[in-house]
Amino acid sequence: MPRKIIRKLLPDLATVLKHPSMRWTAPLIGDPNILHLNRESVSLAVFIGILVAFLPLPGQTFIAAGLAFWWGANLPISICFIWISNPVTIAPMFYLTYRVGTAVLGSAPIDFTISLTWAWFSSMGTQIMVPLMIGSLLCGFAGAAAGYLLINFLWRWKVISNWEKRKLARLEKLKK
Repeated sequence: MPRKIIRKLLPDLATVLKHPSMRWTAPLIGDPNILHLNRESVSLAVFIGILVAFLPLPGQTFIAAGLAFWWGANLPISICFIWISNPVTIAPMFYLTYRVGTAVLGSAPIDFTISLTWAWFSSMGTQIMVPLMIGSLLCGFAGAAAGYLLINFLWRWKVISNWEKRKLARLEKLKK
């Protein structure tokens, strides 16, 4: 089952919560899906992680954690999936989302160079951020929906496959 594979990758919850630096999180974990591995909590965590990964905002970890607590998704998986946007992939992702945003708005993409000054942000920020945010939300929801459906499909496929294997093993055992 997919649960066994994921459990091998994640640390044991009891061990993590016994660590002195993590004891404060024990009261926060009221929903059992926050750390439980089932099809719904994992697929929802993938949805949250991919959606937040596409947002051009700082603090993606806190946003993903908040959404995981609010929607009852698996917390570690939702936080792991935000690393789709990492220092290597963030520039191509945001360029793609900016181009999608300009296409949706019907505006032409502008040529610009980035200068980390307040004057640049105040003059160019609105011209760039509106298409970037719209494109990020569209690409984020599309990618998140695809991830959610893919995880649901793969989880169901694996469960059905295991059922079929057990069914064939029982039939073979009866024939002997």
